[in-house]
Amino acid sequence: MIWFFVALGCALLTARFGVWQLSRAHTKLAYEAQVAERSVMPPLPAGDLARDAAAAEAQWQRHIALTGEWDSAHTVFLMNRTMDERSGFYVMTPLRLPEGGAVVVQRGWIARDDGDPMKAPAVPMPTGSVKVYGHVAAWPSHWIDIGHGPGGPVRQNLEFAAFATESGLALRPETVVEDATADNAGDGLRRDWPTTVGGVSVTTNYGYAVQWFAMSIAFLGLYVWLQFIRPRRLARARSDSPLDDRVDELPPP
Repeated sequence: MIWFFVALGCALLTARFGVWQLSRAHTKLAYEAQVAERSVMPPLPAGDLARDAAAAEAQWQRHIALTGEWDSAHTVFLMNRTMDERSGFYVMTPLRLPEGGAVVVQRGWIARDDGDPMKAPAVPMPTGSVKVYGHVAAWPSHWIDIGHGPGGPVRQNLEFAAFATESGLALRPETVVEDATADNAGDGLRRDWPTTVGGVSVTTNYGYAVQWFAMSIAFLGLYVWLQFIRPRRLARARSDSPLDDRVDELPPP
């Protein structure tokens, strides 16, 4: 019974990993479908930018053009973001809107200083009224944070409620991912934004799922083989052996 529960536990664990890989693949397919559907829709009017989370989700991936002023004092550099396998920062700056409130703009990516990874890079910050072209996106997902803390210009995560309190701004519950244009071409930021959910490809997720499910079946198959099939074969082999223990009891010729 002990080996049965060990095999069952291993099978269930590996099967769970397989289901997780399938879930990752389905999430990426849904995201790609959403991008394909909403990217061809007419641009979202600036005045319609959502003010609550439910309305914001319905606007993700919609193109938008905004006019406002940068709030450079509250620029945040999200660390450990990669581009072309190089580590750097996502530059996040609130844009104050004419009608009131602000929206955080994901302005672009910039490489870090390898000699001092926690050093905030210098980024040009235009003053006065600016125009931002991009698409609406979700608030950045939470990453595991070990020892960096929530404050300062360089940080691992940017939490919506905490940042709204910290900045004193009436933030919209979404962000805008800025596109590359002629106006921002000289600011040193890269805007080669990923078009899919980060990580491996959907095909790779399916491949991993098959491997995990195969391992699950292998654990159960190995248990059945070692506990039932192999002992019966050994018993049958012994019973079919031409040698008989009674041979030693026969008298010598």
